[in-house]
Amino acid sequence: MIELKSAEEIDRMAATGQFVGELLAELREVAAVGVNLMDLEHHARRRIRERGAESCYWDYSPSFGRGPFRNVLCLSVNDAVLHGLPHPYVLRDGDLLSIDMALGIDGWVADSALSVVVGTPAPDDLKLIEATEVALEAGIDAARVGSQLGDVSAAIGEVARRYGYQVNNEFGGHGIGRTMHEAPHVPNSGRPGRGMRLRPGLTIAIEPWLCRGTDKIRFDGDGWTIRSADGSRAAHSEHTVAITEAGPRVLTRRPGHDTRPGNRSGQSAASA
Repeated sequence: MIELKSAEEIDRMAATGQFVGELLAELREVAAVGVNLMDLEHHARRRIRERGAESCYWDYSPSFGRGPFRNVLCLSVNDAVLHGLPHPYVLRDGDLLSIDMALGIDGWVADSALSVVVGTPAPDDLKLIEATEVALEAGIDAARVGSQLGDVSAAIGEVARRYGYQVNNEFGGHGIGRTMHEAPHVPNSGRPGRGMRLRPGLTIAIEPWLCRGTDKIRFDGDGWTIRSADGSRAAHSEHTVAITEAGPRVLTRRPGHDTRPGNRSGQSAASA
């Protein structure tokens, strides 16, 4: 069942989204060469607790996971792209880090992700991150009243292919609102003019993720971390978006965030 949200309910989701965006921006600045992934995890735990928010990841137990997820962040490094399990790994020069987070405040949820290079960025990594960000913006722009879900998916996939990447549709975006995962599923590739028609009040997480050399994935032994099957690097970008009569409303924008092509937004401040 798909629940359409009222303007007031979208505003409440936006309050959650603002905090998610602010915290992701903080974590991006904290991520640097020599920082342990668990430092990022504990920074997020502290800030979530201070805000009175709740992690949607803690105790999350989907069919593909191995036991409940007992962290508040997904931290995926280099060839890992989704659901990376935080562990005592110290970030190295040139690592590509994806940070994904979903939180609830007063019963309303927002979900967002970014990828960043710590230390010295390789041009191929910046191109990969840029592709996910441009694809995300294309998907957002297509998320308009009267359009169809396939228009969003097609816009994402077109950008990915233009950059030279293949698309995996096993995992993608999703409805969101009172819980982290609601209907509908939002694939990262599709055909325009297909699928459900977008109506005011629909809230979705749009999240293109790409691997440099393949569209095939594999799971780590931890049952959570998803990696590119060929070991190539991967990146992930995500925003929570509300469909409104005035156009798509991004609820998780980060302070100072700019995803225009060529701005090298995937490079951390510590490496600039």
